[in-house]
Amino acid sequence: MIAACKAAVSIPVYVMIRPRGGEFVYSEDERDVMRRDIRVARELGADGIVTGCLQHDGAIDLDLVKHLVEAAQKMPVTFHRAFDSTPNLESSLDSLADAGVARVLTSGGAPTAAEGATVLADLVRRAGSRLIIMAGGGIRENNVRDVVTTSGVREVHRRLTDEEDMRSFVRTVSALTEIR
Repeated sequence: MIAACKAAVSIPVYVMIRPRGGEFVYSEDERDVMRRDIRVARELGADGIVTGCLQHDGAIDLDLVKHLVEAAQKMPVTFHRAFDSTPNLESSLDSLADAGVARVLTSGGAPTAAEGATVLADLVRRAGSRLIIMAGGGIRENNVRDVVTTSGVREVHRRLTDEEDMRSFVRTVSALTEIR
């Protein structure tokens, strides 16, 4: 699938590294699978990986994050919305930046990015140039401008359902370049 996607598109392909659905606390066997999956993704030309791993108390599993960043080698690592489940977004952000994560996908700890836009703005300021904050969660054509304007994020994540949905959203986002 990775090779087919890379052959079919000209945009960067980031691969989700997640051995199963459910919560984000992983066993030793699952950790090994994640490291192997990263190696395979790298060999097949993935441009980056996306992952999220927590401890039982909801804190970032920094040992695993560091191992996955190391396994990714030069591929950028995005930490997904498991981030929003952590007990302290600010310290979690600092830990992820120190671990070498390139990007954090977050709604600012809220159910949607629109609801968490002011927290997203705080995270963008705190992150500075250390990593990218990507807004995700309920991003739609009718709210993307407000989320970007309020938070200052330069990247958004949107679940697209079909090609028409994608084209419409791309037109909306393309119009946002005037905000910059």
